[in-house]
Amino acid sequence: MRRTDPQGHGPVRYGPPFPGDGLGVLPELAAVLAAAAARPDAQPVGGGPALLDAAGGYWARRGLPAGPDRVVAAPGAPALLLALTAAIGGDVLVPRPCAAWWAPQVRALGRSVFHVPTPAECGGVPDPYAFLETVRRVRDEGGDPRLLVLSVADDPTATVAPPELLHETVEAAAGEGLHLVSDETWRDTLHRPQDTVLLSPAEMLPDRVTVVTDLSGALLPAGWPAALARFPADGSGDALRARVLDVLTALGARIAEPVAAAAAHALGEPEPVTERLTAAVRLHACVAAAAHRAVTAAGCLSRPPKAGRHLYVDLGPLRTALGAHGVGDAQELEDFLTARLGMPVPGGHRFGDDLAALRVRLGTGALLGDTPEERARSLTSPEPLELPHVRRALTLMGSIFDDLRDDAQRRESPR
Repeated sequence: MRRTDPQGHGPVRYGPPFPGDGLGVLPELAAVLAAAAARPDAQPVGGGPALLDAAGGYWARRGLPAGPDRVVAAPGAPALLLALTAAIGGDVLVPRPCAAWWAPQVRALGRSVFHVPTPAECGGVPDPYAFLETVRRVRDEGGDPRLLVLSVADDPTATVAPPELLHETVEAAAGEGLHLVSDETWRDTLHRPQDTVLLSPAEMLPDRVTVVTDLSGALLPAGWPAALARFPADGSGDALRARVLDVLTALGARIAEPVAAAAAHALGEPEPVTERLTAAVRLHACVAAAAHRAVTAAGCLSRPPKAGRHLYVDLGPLRTALGAHGVGDAQELEDFLTARLGMPVPGGHRFGDDLAALRVRLGTGALLGDTPEERARSLTSPEPLELPHVRRALTLMGSIFDDLRDDAQRRESPR
């Protein structure tokens, strides 16, 4: 398979899009933003009082109380991670795979990133024993590991880490003296919240964990950048927050007033916002489960999605069939499936996975329809899988994977 755009594969600026919800803007949020559109200024660095108060209320309702002096707001989680990395210093450890935007923030500062394997049952959190071995190896080689970034509700794997595993990893990181950043962007998108236990590392180790959440995960459109960081409630947390504010000031990282107004309104979780979130999560959970059935029926490997708007698929069992199409690595697989599905299908190498592994992230937002009217029907339908446009998209996906399975079976050597 020939690569038609070699310049578009490696640079950070060609990285995968955020897994958006594929839906229109909630009219109430649009009205709040429009009402604030005449405000010409940006928020103060770190966020204004109304936004920080709303953030404190949001976290208090999740068992993580935080006053305004423990919160910082920024135009997107990448700016916060960049500031945290600069403020903490040293080398950074992340799980493999991890969110595509984590490593570029660290490398932009000239810091080293070390990927740690995840356990079989979930992504987002490093295996505690592999973590300890990686820390030992990095130090033996002269490195200075100071920060672990993890995600309990994960992009790209769409899994949720079990509390017992999370506790082991958090304790291991604390024992080695590392600070933790918990990316909780997807915590409000659990597909079955009544059956899924999600704990924040900040509940386990309050004095060593900074929580980061990008509001585009659940409350705001992806194009309205706003994110929050919650710092530990002690002297070290105060000092870290002050250093982060210095970095954000140097970057000029301030939220536009209209976006801040919409963010504060959404963080208050009025009924229209919560109803919309519930409906969107239900829709994406339904479509993700159908996509998971389609890919596993074709012989692919994929953990059942439990959060977010995506799933992570290993096409290794179909390697022989893909090889006949000139697909031998994750970049070629990305090109192949993106062209055939007509939607972004980023390869696992975008998330720190091995280039040779045939893994991709599939987003569900692109399966909800091609027009605003189709997507609106998907959101309100009690049976979205019965809608013609959703059924058509899932049928196309299933047929592509089924063809690969059938081709792989034909190419197997006879016994």
